[in-house]
Amino acid sequence: MTIANEEQAEYWGNSPSGAKWLTYEDQMDALLAPVLDLVLERAALQPGQRVLDIGCGTGASTVLAAQAVGPDGHVLAADVSQPFLDRAAERALADGHANIGFQFADAQTHPFEEGDRDIMISRFGVMFFEDTVAAFANMARALKPGGRMCFAAWGPLSGNPWFRLPHIAATGQLGTPPKVDRNAPGPLAFHDQDRVSGLLAEAGLTDITVDAVPLTLPVRGTLEDSAALCTRIGPAARVIAHFDGTPEDVSAIRKAVAEEFRPYVAGDVVEIPALINLFQARRPG
Repeated sequence: MTIANEEQAEYWGNSPSGAKWLTYEDQMDALLAPVLDLVLERAALQPGQRVLDIGCGTGASTVLAAQAVGPDGHVLAADVSQPFLDRAAERALADGHANIGFQFADAQTHPFEEGDRDIMISRFGVMFFEDTVAAFANMARALKPGGRMCFAAWGPLSGNPWFRLPHIAATGQLGTPPKVDRNAPGPLAFHDQDRVSGLLAEAGLTDITVDAVPLTLPVRGTLEDSAALCTRIGPAARVIAHFDGTPEDVSAIRKAVAEEFRPYVAGDVVEIPALINLFQARRPG
């Protein structure tokens, strides 16, 4: 397989940071469930459809898509992380789904069967390509003429305290790592709606729409649990890793995050506001 995005493949497939998504799968699936619900609601999958699930991760989106299209439909789940795919396959088997295929693939370059899929979906799986235009053109070729794309990406940093507040806490304790281009491959790369819409058009897609959708992300457990999760996955974790933070640093950052998140406590959960960019587009034809 040709891999154009080797750094991303290494990060998600072989690094300790990628492995943490497997360790904290349950918490992350619960946190991001409203985003997946949004994607599936807008995708409006129908029985018998053939779906391409890009960046399927550990399979939460794949299993729900397979339920929606039923035994006469099919879902091809693609990811650049083999450990994620292995876990997704376990989940599919446990749920008894025979209408799912799994593909280790860099979606920017993988030769998907042309015109084979009715719709492509993704929950936060398409913001990591070195060449976004080439990636979307390649994924579009997998769609039937008139086939659709429906995917979610994080909106601006200002609307996403899940990213912003832990980053502030971590840099306040350890310092600021080298700045990176916010449009570079990464979680927030699709924050600019106009820019991404332009890239989709350049890739040959039509009927492009984007909605900024406010959501609430529920964090399982206590306020302290939510703060601890932020030091394991996300921007605070990256700052800690960059500066080789000590256990004392991590403890101080968790306390700071917990204080920042305190206004979001609602009963026995922490509800973090979020702003999600929901993109839709169509292959011409």
